[in-house]
Amino acid sequence: MAAQSSPQTLRPVQPPSTPLHVLLEATGAHATAPVDGVTVTGIEQRSNVVHGGDLFAALPGARAHGARFAADAVARGAVAIFTDPAGAAELGELGVPVLVRDEPRAVLGELSALIYGHPSERLRIVGITGTSGKTTTSYLVEAGLAAAGLATGLIGTIETRIGGRRVPSALTTPEAPQLHAMFAAMVEQGVDAVVMEVSSHALALGRVDGVRFDVGAFTNLSQDHLDFHADFEDYFAAKRRLFEPGSPVAARTAVVCVDQEWGRRLAAGLPAPITVRTEPAAPVEAGEPAAAAPGASTATDPARPAENLAAVAADWTVASDVSTTAGGEQEFTAIGPGGPVSVRLRLPGRYNVANGLLAVAVCAAAGVDAARAAAALASVDVPGRMQRVERGQDFLAVVDYAHKPAAVESVLATLRAQTAGRVAVVVGAGGDRDAGKRPLMGAAAARGADLTVITDDNPRSEDPATIRAALRAGALAVPEAERGEVRETGDRAAAISEAVRWARAGDVVLIAGKGHETGQEIAGVKHPFDDREVLAAALAAATGAATEDSRVP
Repeated sequence: MAAQSSPQTLRPVQPPSTPLHVLLEATGAHATAPVDGVTVTGIEQRSNVVHGGDLFAALPGARAHGARFAADAVARGAVAIFTDPAGAAELGELGVPVLVRDEPRAVLGELSALIYGHPSERLRIVGITGTSGKTTTSYLVEAGLAAAGLATGLIGTIETRIGGRRVPSALTTPEAPQLHAMFAAMVEQGVDAVVMEVSSHALALGRVDGVRFDVGAFTNLSQDHLDFHADFEDYFAAKRRLFEPGSPVAARTAVVCVDQEWGRRLAAGLPAPITVRTEPAAPVEAGEPAAAAPGASTATDPARPAENLAAVAADWTVASDVSTTAGGEQEFTAIGPGGPVSVRLRLPGRYNVANGLLAVAVCAAAGVDAARAAAALASVDVPGRMQRVERGQDFLAVVDYAHKPAAVESVLATLRAQTAGRVAVVVGAGGDRDAGKRPLMGAAAARGADLTVITDDNPRSEDPATIRAALRAGALAVPEAERGEVRETGDRAAAISEAVRWARAGDVVLIAGKGHETGQEIAGVKHPFDDREVLAAALAAATGAATEDSRVP
């Protein structure tokens, strides 16, 4: 039976049909019953969205083994089960073959690719990884590829786009079965090239296994996800899987920003990377501490690798003619192998110059004319990334997704450089995530703003006051002469209104942390909340503008 699209999953309408014995041989599993005559048209590890003809992957999980849900999967149409010995021991008589092998997750990506006909091999796949800039760079690259006449797809934090349809993303990178199903749907709908964000979680957990990347791009590395990774080395190692020789997901071509030591270290270990640099090359003397990269946090030494690596001669650089308009738009000349290319961005910030340059280099690596790609970047807006909200006020109001110390520091520095007025930031930190970054975020905010309003982000299951206290401690640890005023207002809407009331003509108000998100998770419940809409309403109230509809287009 042909699988159909549903709200929970995106699949090809006419998936390939694969004999189960082919999957048995490919995985090295053994079967508990004859497999002759059984064919598979899809794969799922979530029993509640199984389609008829699926292979149900019953994998060990953090809370329960997937084998507990196998009966439900079979009732919904699963024709076989794929599991490990522990899962097989939990299964009762289900009336379908069971494929058993040790560590089934290790082959889940390749198995998913096989079931859907290796769709990534029929697409031009661009994977973008790094701590910050993945989303912005992805949107820029997508625009550049589309300008060359390619039908594009996008998979990322904000949304997934397939054939013009937009689908919200639950994860930056979907699990392997869903990812390969998406690719197959894209192939079916005539997509030529796909741009996708690739998180460290996805690389470490095998979510992109089985994907054949044409181009892999690295933006930067700074503190994040240390609740998941053991340390910075582990975090870096996960990112490196997209590039290093011998990795099953290594991209055919690597494009690496070498503004930071982490990028230079990555490039040094690759055979023929394409390198991108926005800052003048300045070799590091032996034993001399390396300078912080643009946008990199200076609040913590672990944000940099231990060894010093001299700046490298890059393939793509920025001429020293970056200009910024009063509205924050930027123009610069990119110097690449084919000569100079003019680039214009609607996005403010020196770090967006790096994102823009990287995007042009990636498009060129993907076979697109650099000048044509660069021209397309001028029209790109990224939801929740330095997004202006205007309701007739006489100061700049911006929503940004900055939720890491380096990102907060960089965004504030960018806004500070563009105004002669004061700067306010509303900032919080997520619960059930890396607690070590909270004081660093507080310090970055207090050091960069004239007013810091500490508030709630997504507390999740944690006590919001405890999270705010960590940010406040970091903020107040900054010497008084080096920081602005620090306030604390737990209610996020009230905090946003407080910052708006504080602002006067020529000032800047930054709402940091949630960006494009449309909900706030408190005590396990997600409540509707969009920083852009709340900011718009606060601005309208302050200026007396119409308030019938505060939604941001």
